[in-house]
Amino acid sequence: MANVSKNNALKKLQDKLTERAAQGNLRQLKTTTGLTDFCSNDYLGMARSEKLRAAIQAAEQHYSHLPLGATGSRLLSGNHLLFEELEETIARYHHGEAALLFNSGYAANVGLLSALPQRGDTVFYDEASHASMKDGLRLSFAKSYSFRHNNLQDLKQKLQHATGQVYVVVESVYSMEGDKAPLQELAQLCQQADAALIVDEAHAVGLYGPKGEGMTVALGLQEQVFAQVITYGKAMGAHGAAVVGPQALRNFLINFSRAFIYTTGLPTHALLVLKCGYTLLPEMDAERQKVKMLAGHLATQLNKIAGIRCPAAESAILSVFVDEGGSAKLKDLALFLEKEKFDVRPVLSPTVPKGQERLRVIVHAYNTLQEIEGLAEAIAQGK
Repeated sequence: MANVSKNNALKKLQDKLTERAAQGNLRQLKTTTGLTDFCSNDYLGMARSEKLRAAIQAAEQHYSHLPLGATGSRLLSGNHLLFEELEETIARYHHGEAALLFNSGYAANVGLLSALPQRGDTVFYDEASHASMKDGLRLSFAKSYSFRHNNLQDLKQKLQHATGQVYVVVESVYSMEGDKAPLQELAQLCQQADAALIVDEAHAVGLYGPKGEGMTVALGLQEQVFAQVITYGKAMGAHGAAVVGPQALRNFLINFSRAFIYTTGLPTHALLVLKCGYTLLPEMDAERQKVKMLAGHLATQLNKIAGIRCPAAESAILSVFVDEGGSAKLKDLALFLEKEKFDVRPVLSPTVPKGQERLRVIVHAYNTLQEIEGLAEAIAQGK
């Protein structure tokens, strides 16, 4: 009987995989070498920085008395002074009162949004918000509703029907389109509606603000934003995330966020990468400017190609739409670009809605103008 049950379960899994493969959307892991990187989130090149590597190695000597791993959750054996020091640095850097580290951006969003909104509260989130935000809200007892992407009028109408404490959840820079949220207008609307604004800064940290603090600080909205989610797997080239906000929010999450309470803390090396990264980030204004220049130039070049549409660059992320570019055509184009030594990935349904498939191109400070021109030429040839 056990074997029959196991075989039935395996058949159901295989049927789902076969169905997805037939749709042309089967995800598979791959490794690439020797390609020009237009795929990774390492916007500023920090993940490959020799200066950062040297700083980390020196810091490891200084903190050699700490265990390699946290050895437990932070509420048990896993907390030590490096956590506390780093969280104080993070809070100051992003102009907040306090910060709490999580093990990833996904964990931070799930840990925050599953715990903070209570039964009877209402959450409105931009329909283009990251999957981690939506998953966190699914675990919450609050009511949650999407509003049309960056549509203030749609949000305003829906706010009229909210109950309890109201939260509005957005990304400052969106991960697929690379466009910005209208944060100033959102902050004003939230003040009028007595709603708390939560901003995921994953794709803005490093690129915006005087020292790469993110869009909230760049626009001077830190007093109007209830919580920032600062993610380190993008421009910081590292791992982990932090929720920045009032001290009471930090205390609340320590007590009620299951994603924080029931997980082992980050290892010492991960903390040192962040500690050293924050010392380099203020010095990287030239890299910030170069990324924006190259992204703008690439968007201009791509929009000269017949059959290609690329919305104006607002960040390091560009969405490249191809006329009649279904999944199969986009996959073929990505394979052609790979043969031309460019690492560019298609984004297909169900990651984006059907009909909105695109190439997702990411520009980095270590890309060159020659590489930008070469990519545009290759896309023109392969489309």
